[in-house]
Parts: sequence; C-alpha cells; structure tokens
Amino acid sequence: MAGTSRASDSPSSIESLVANRPEYVVALLGNPNVGKSTLFNQLTGLGVVTAHYAGKTEDVNVGTTRIGDTKLTVMDLPGTYGLAGNTEEAWVSRRTIYDVEPDVVIVVLDATNLSRNLVLALEVLDLGLPTVLVANLSDEAARKGASIDSVVLSERLGAPVFETTATEGIGVAAVMEYVALVARGEVVLNPPDTVYGDPFERTVRPLVHAVDSAGLRPFGVAPRASALRLLANDPEFRTAFVSGGSAGIVRVAEEARTALRAVMGEGSATVLVRERHGAAGVIAQGIPATPSAGKRRVDLARLATRPITGVPVLMAMLLGLFLLLFFVGETLAGLVSSGWVQFVSPVVQAGVHGILGEGTAARTILWGLDAGLEASFAIGIPYILTFYFLLAMLEDTGYLNAVAFLADRMMHHAGLHGRAVIPIVAGLGCSVPAILSVRLLSTKRERFIAATLISMVPCSARTAVILGAVGHFIGIWPALGVYAITALVAAGVGIALDRLLPGTSGGMVMEMFPFRRPAARIVARKAWSQFREFLFVATPIVVIGSIVLGGLYETGWLWKLADPMSPIITGWLGLPAVAGLTLLFGLLRKEFALQLLATLAIATMGAGFDNLLSFMSQTDVFVYVLVNTLAIPCVSTVAVLGKVLGWRRAASVTAVTVTVALLVGGLFARLLPLLGVPA
Repeated sequence: MAGTSRASDSPSSIESLVANRPEYVVALLGNPNVGKSTLFNQLTGLGVVTAHYAGKTEDVNVGTTRIGDTKLTVMDLPGTYGLAGNTEEAWVSRRTIYDVEPDVVIVVLDATNLSRNLVLALEVLDLGLPTVLVANLSDEAARKGASIDSVVLSERLGAPVFETTATEGIGVAAVMEYVALVARGEVVLNPPDTVYGDPFERTVRPLVHAVDSAGLRPFGVAPRASALRLLANDPEFRTAFVSGGSAGIVRVAEEARTALRAVMGEGSATVLVRERHGAAGVIAQGIPATPSAGKRRVDLARLATRPITGVPVLMAMLLGLFLLLFFVGETLAGLVSSGWVQFVSPVVQAGVHGILGEGTAARTILWGLDAGLEASFAIGIPYILTFYFLLAMLEDTGYLNAVAFLADRMMHHAGLHGRAVIPIVAGLGCSVPAILSVRLLSTKRERFIAATLISMVPCSARTAVILGAVGHFIGIWPALGVYAITALVAAGVGIALDRLLPGTSGGMVMEMFPFRRPAARIVARKAWSQFREFLFVATPIVVIGSIVLGGLYETGWLWKLADPMSPIITGWLGLPAVAGLTLLFGLLRKEFALQLLATLAIATMGAGFDNLLSFMSQTDVFVYVLVNTLAIPCVSTVAVLGKVLGWRRAASVTAVTVTVALLVGGLFARLLPLLGVPA
C-alpha cells in the first residue's frame, strides 16, 4: 500500500500545493506523541518531501499512497494539541487545512489517553470537515488491560473511529480503504454539531444563524465552525468576513462575546476551550474500559523522571549506550577491516595496477578506492550505523521525553529549559537535524545557546572518531575521558553564554507519556534512513577527498600546504603539521578527518602500519580527537546554522567552538605528558 513521493511530483511549499492541488488530499493531524508520523511512514514510505509556508520554519511532510486505483496525497501536519493556539505548529496546521481544504482529515488519537486527545478531535469536527478518527497505540492500551469500544466512541462523536497499531501496520489498511471511499465521495461524512452546555449554546445560536444567512464560507468550513472561530475572536475569520462585505457578522460576534462573558464570567476563547474539555471528558468516560483488578504495573516513566531514581537511570543508560557502541563497534570494525584486506583490497589493487600501471596515478587512485573506502566502511558501518540504531530505540521508547523533564533544572544553568535537551541529545546522532529543531525554542537567545552546545556535542561522526582512534588504539577509559572533557567544556560554555548574553530562559510545560515498546522493524528503518545518507553521500566525498589527499601526498604538495599551519598545529597543539590538514578536510564530515589520517598513515607506513600509534603518540591521538570533537562539526552544520540563526550568529558559533577546541587542545597537549602519557 505504501508509496513514495518525489520532488518532481510533490510541492516544495503549501502555496504550490494549493496552486497545483492533487485530486485527492488527506491531512494527518495529532499531537506529537501519538505515532502520527509512524502512521504517515506506513502509508508513504520514507521517500517524502517537505512543504512549508514562506517565512515559517514548521514543515509539512508530503507523500503519496495508492489504494487500488486511487492515488492519495497525504500531508503530515506538525504535531499540535490544538488548532487555535499561538504556536507556529498550530498556525501551520490550521492554515494548511484552511488553504488546501483536504478531502479527508485523519485525527490520530492516543488510545491510552482519549480524553486528552479528544479535545483536538472535537476542534476538527467543529470545522465540519470530513473527519476520520484513528485510535492509535491500541496495543499499549491492551497491554494496560484496557479495551477500546470503537463502535460506542463513534456513536458518541458522530464520526468513524478505527483502531490501529501503526508500528506494526495493524489496522492501517482498513483506515485507508475507508478514507479512499470518503475522498472519492462514495461515503459521505457529515460530522454532527457537537452540542456544548446550554448557556454556551444559547449564546452562540444567533451567531450561527447570522453566519448561515450571510452565505459566506471562509476556508470552506461550516457556518457553525465560522461562528465558533468568530466567537473566539479569530483574526483570520474576522478579516474574511469584513473583506467579504459582511462586517455586520463581526458586530454580532462582538455582541455574542459580551453576552457570553456576562453569563459565564470568562472570555469566549477560554469558555470554548473549557466546553471542549468538558465534552471530551464526557465522551471518553468508560472508553477505554480498564478492569479494576489485575497486577499493578511498574511506572517506568515515573522512575525515569524522579531525580532520586532518574539520575542513576540516566547515567546507567549513557554508560550502557557507550559500552554497547564501543564493543559492538570494535567487533564490527575488526571484521570489516580484516574482510577488506583479505578479500577486497587485492582485487582493487590488481585492477588499478592493471589499468594504470605502477606509477603515481595508480598510487593516487588507490588512496581513494582502496585505503579511503576501507577507512570509510570500517568507521561508518561499525560505529555510525550502530549508533543510529541505538538512538532510534531511545526515541521510540519515549525515554527522551523523560530526559527532558529530568534535565530541566540543570539546563536552566545554561540559560535553557528541559525541552532543549531533546535537540541536544538528538545531536548525538547528527548535528544538522538537531540544530534545525532548535527553531522550536521560544527566543533567539535560547536558540543561539542551544545551537552552540549542539555544535560541541559528539555526533555519530565524531563518536566514530573517538572510538575509532582513542578507543581503538589507546583504550576505553581515555575514550570516556574525551566524552567527559567535552561535556564539562560544553557545560562551561553554556554557563558563560548564559551570563554574557542578555535575557533569561523561559519555563517548560510538557505532557509526560508512558514508555512504549519499540518495534524492531520501525527502529531498523529509521536507523537505515539516517545511515544511508552517510553511505551514499559521505562515502563518495571520502573517496574523492582521499584521492585529492593522495595526489597532494604523491606529488609532495601535502607538506608544502601543511607548513603554514605549523605554528598552531605543531607549535600549540604539538601535532604533526600534516595532521592539521586532515582536520581541515574534516570540515566536510568529521569522520572524514580520521579516515584521511588513517589513509595517510597507511600510505606513509606502508606494510609496516598496523597501529595509528606508530604514526602519532598517545598524546597526539588524544589531542587530535579532542580538537576534532569540540570544533564546529562540518560545513553542513554551518549552512544550517546560517539558515536558523542568521550568518552573523552562525559565524559566532563557529568562532566560539573553534577557539574553545584550540584552547582546550593546547592545554591537554601540555597536561597529558605531565601525567605520564607518552608524548
């Protein structure tokens, strides 16, 4: 059932989607933690594109799926708890619905917490759009001993309700077959008007009648929907009626708001939200039904968020993550390297020498096709793929939410709140999407501090360097030392920025969710989707860079280019001058620096190379990795920093990280020999 979308047949902006509207459009809506994106991926696969509004940072994922002969364009709207809020994700979601006018809206609910999720469902039903409700995470509800009566829930809401387990694809086909019928007009959905309390209904009834009589249908919604939005003083609807020549409707709405305040004692927008919450609670009563008897389950989320238990759990998780990555990566790296040397390298060398002979050209090409590819695979597959798999598992369990809650107080010392820890943790995978996610933070100050800290977090590429160099050639404890130093330096930078930059951090309000069992298939797909960028994008760069470096080496130009860097690289950091040149190449990708260094060592030492320590001392390796870890991650990160923060602030982040990396590297180049580490 799943399809893929391509840039050629999917929009790059919502405006282009409106201008070239497909025949059938389906909108997916739900809060950020109901598995909406998992459902979207089940429908469309991972080959999706994003669309956006000009000037907005929240994107809409767009993909396609086929149900029989019907092609559906599916829009995954930003996760939101409501359409009427002032947040950017709420604005983008409602404007997309208003402008695109989807044929069907799918509202994804959390089957374990219906009353909280039904508020959004009622808001969508109030718009009068064809709406299908999906109670996802039904497996989690069943695991808690609860059962969803979708028939009763559908009767209470006046809309079709389906149960799904998106991670397993259970129930998804039934949902989309029904949605296709609705989109084609073979099933007509007329969501009934949700009736709220008598005082509210008596006040809103004249306004609904006035809107209906005016004959205007802004954004294609029902008269009652327009009346409710006017009652909430929605500026978009107010403008639509004024520009449509029905300014009198706006005056009727003002009178209704005044009357409602007199009766209810609160503003109309607040009253409307309260009425929806009350209705949601009544509708959800007894659904799901949970038996009173039964074995009590341990609340893992609570254990992970209480400081007395959460901190030890976090420390154990981080240590376990590191040990798994170290030992699994070490084993895989050995297998990949030995397999390459035994089976692949002789074939590659024979082929290149057979075509180009034994001269400089052949040796230069072998830098890329032999040593470069070996270094790439021996670092990328063991460490980067393994890390993405572990990170995807943490994401799908919901543990990162608990980390954000737990870290709130600590993050305030760096001028941030707990939610900022999520993009920082995501930076352990890749700095680029992590920095993109800082746009969700509320102030420029918070975004600058968070982006700076993310730029210093060891991403998977830098983790590959730490484990592939320090961990592999020196030991596990020195590798842990690199992480510890990086964490302390980043914390110091965060505290310094908090004190130097004007302003304060805001508070954090977030909903906590129970932990969920990750699905191995979904975890594997997420890990592969992230790793394939390295495999298909970074590997060619590594090969080409290795050939360039090989050409410089074979012609003698490498040493000439390295000489100008000697005062800093050799004089301050104590490294071989040529190692500094590989650090510069590492701006393309961090693991590229180590791969080129290994390639250089292999080419320099020849058959005698079996250990990086025969090319550099332990202190050299440690300092090299430390500088590589703390400095700006890569040119892709710089580009994203420019997009998110502006080029001036991006330059500031780059300057801060490079300066700190050189200062800390030079300090440890002098400190380690004093501690007895071979220099």
